[in-house]
Amino acid sequence: MIFKRRGGFKMAIGLGLGMATYTFSTAKGYWRWVKRCDEAGVDSLWQTDRLISKEPFLECLTVMAGLAGATTKIKFGMNVASLGLRDPLMTAKQCATIDYLSDGRLLPAFGLGSNRSRDWVATGTATKARGQRMNEALEIMTRLWAGEEVTFSGKHFQYDKAHISPGPVQQPLPLWIGGSSEAAIERSGKYGTGWQAAFDTPEEAGVVVEKILHAAERNSRPMDKDHFSAGFGVRFGSWEDEPVKKMAEDFEKRTGKEASRGIVVGNGDQILERIQSYVDNGVSKFILRPIGIGDEEMFEQTEQIIEDVLNKSDQLLEA
Repeated sequence: MIFKRRGGFKMAIGLGLGMATYTFSTAKGYWRWVKRCDEAGVDSLWQTDRLISKEPFLECLTVMAGLAGATTKIKFGMNVASLGLRDPLMTAKQCATIDYLSDGRLLPAFGLGSNRSRDWVATGTATKARGQRMNEALEIMTRLWAGEEVTFSGKHFQYDKAHISPGPVQQPLPLWIGGSSEAAIERSGKYGTGWQAAFDTPEEAGVVVEKILHAAERNSRPMDKDHFSAGFGVRFGSWEDEPVKKMAEDFEKRTGKEASRGIVVGNGDQILERIQSYVDNGVSKFILRPIGIGDEEMFEQTEQIIEDVLNKSDQLLEA
């Protein structure tokens, strides 16, 4: 789908779906939902990364491997996986394998992870210097994906003639970076092929987009203007609905920000208006996370997204 951004620039709009939490009662229900998304023309599926939680969460890279075999068209990624908790060689190998088995449909996305997350405290992993660890890991992974034999002696990682095979089908393998700090912006411009907004408003995201484009230019790297994304929860209903109240409370506790930054509640037009506001600020890829409890609510919310957002997006965005 190609739509005009204000000012005349044309961009391809991609609408994907993700899950804020895992609400299905069985694996069968989840796979039925995946099949529906694959058949409906949803652009991509995205899995939240959280290792430690009282609520159920699927491990994101394992899910990507499952999706490689369970789908035929849809792309998939993680929003975003915490690279500070992962070994770069193992992660690079996993991503290359998944991309190979899916014939080039993986969209790997990495960030530092929230320092509010229990994943750090519960595992005894220090958050200090995690940015340096991530930078080293990104350099190692991108070189491995490109087919290099990697010898690396860094502060946090050391490898001697590391090489992986088979490599990813996509060359270069897409690499989406999360985060809005100055360090994350520079990281996106130096290593990334795309960027995922966290809880930035459309206007804030627009500022980051321009900074990343300048950072990529400073690093003499190409950066596709269509590879900037934003994600938010969506609910056809009311802010008084129990699933929304629960999600809003969790969002504000986890991020320290107002829930309206990360959740849109109402109808299809309101969701499309939020999408349009991001498009006007240079963002063209979206992860919509239906908010519901249980299989039936997730299916109902997803069908409304397909009917009232996905199938009507061209009408509003070209208006």
